[in-house]
Amino acid sequence: MTGSVDRVSAYFIEGAELHRDMVGRASDVVDAAKALAVCFQRKGKLLLCGNGGSAADSQHMAAELVSRLTSAFDRPGLPAIALTTDTSFLTAFANDVGFDGVFERQVRTLGSRGDALLAISASGTSRNVVKAVAAAKEVGLVTLGLTGEGGELESMVDHAVVIPSRDTQHVQEAMLAVEHILCHLVERAVFPNV
Repeated sequence: MTGSVDRVSAYFIEGAELHRDMVGRASDVVDAAKALAVCFQRKGKLLLCGNGGSAADSQHMAAELVSRLTSAFDRPGLPAIALTTDTSFLTAFANDVGFDGVFERQVRTLGSRGDALLAISASGTSRNVVKAVAAAKEVGLVTLGLTGEGGELESMVDHAVVIPSRDTQHVQEAMLAVEHILCHLVERAVFPNV
């Protein structure tokens, strides 16, 4: 384990520097939060999708919105659905049709004009996420992307929050911070009198 303390220290410093770099992207986070708040204020719902860690993030953020972010701000639930949770649908469609369309199919089936889609992808290149965004635009959903730099996702969506890195681990860590602050801003915009 020689050098482990140095590696651990370097890892935390790298992550902290990326979080510091996100300060310059605060206006993008605020713009995304405004779009989500408008969606909820107009009685729309949020659909979320992603793969792997981004699938977990989709579920985490949906849980924060439907439940609550913190007990210090007790408010009604906000309608959010992680498209990553229905294993019967996911496995049936992936087996019968293909995995590239699993989120697209759900967006076309569950999404309505006035809803929003938050597409989460550390690479910004996940085919099934990109196809979901294209479908969402056709259906009339507001599209948001949370992604690392360099993928096509950031140029496809109406509101992009780009983590300025291609290091998947650090991108995912920064994404969680963005997801939490989005929930914080949105719930206070939708429920200003709580």
